[in-house]
Amino acid sequence: MTAIASAPVVVGVDGSSSSLDAVELAATEAQLRRSRLHIVHAFVWPAALVAARPAAEGAPEPAVLVRAHADAIVAEAKAHAEKAAPEIVVTTEVADGPAAYVMLQRSRHAAAVVIGDRGLGRFEGMLAGTVATQLATYGSSPVIVVKGKPRHDGPVVAGVDGSTRSLRALELAADEAVWRGAELVAVHVWRIPAVAGAGDTMPLVYDLDVLEAEEDRRLSAAVAGLADSHPGLPIQRKLGRGAAGPVLASWSRQAQLIVVGDRGHGGFVGLLIGSVSQHLIFHSACPVAVVRDEQQRD
Repeated sequence: MTAIASAPVVVGVDGSSSSLDAVELAATEAQLRRSRLHIVHAFVWPAALVAARPAAEGAPEPAVLVRAHADAIVAEAKAHAEKAAPEIVVTTEVADGPAAYVMLQRSRHAAAVVIGDRGLGRFEGMLAGTVATQLATYGSSPVIVVKGKPRHDGPVVAGVDGSTRSLRALELAADEAVWRGAELVAVHVWRIPAVAGAGDTMPLVYDLDVLEAEEDRRLSAAVAGLADSHPGLPIQRKLGRGAAGPVLASWSRQAQLIVVGDRGHGGFVGLLIGSVSQHLIFHSACPVAVVRDEQQRD
């Protein structure tokens, strides 16, 4: 089992209800990992404010008002986090810069980054397909996108295809299942093999039982080491046939978290941002954790 993280869980906030949902999930993650929660609010100073004339005598400066609003956002988020998980340590930060850039930088020192799937205000870019996609593509830590209604029952589901990235996702999913006291469901989705290139010949008839047995063997090999690293963890192996995104999205309706790698191969052909990972960011009914193969640290 992966050691409890000493790095903080980082969450981006903008004052929207979605970002407060992200704070609640991030506080739970920090509690499970026994780590600190770091709340970040990022914004770009409005051009109109930069060019504004000095305030009238006795009136507050526009920059002071903008800063006060930013401070109020992080103060509300901090109070929300402390209510959700009173025992965790919570720190806050107001950072100048675009949301994606700021969160990518903070991900370098994070155990995980949590964001809502939509936002407003100075975190206006924090919605699925923008900040979530950029973090999942370029971030240095797992990114968890808040989706659906929070639930504390149901399994943790991992998408598995045997690639390095999906094995990292499987390891995180196993950790999450242990921390949550949940069952782990390892799901491998496969399709009938396609022609690999021009001129290739393929069998006219496939024995589906043989193909399924081979895919089950691959899944068994992927989860084989978890019994040693996560003793006592209940694990189910499940095969699905078809398109990976919709199959995993259907599992998300009963899961409390779904975990995938940022890219894959084999049964998850095309497991890239823009296919399965992005499909789940848009369509999952539960939070989605996207795990990158590499973590870059300063």
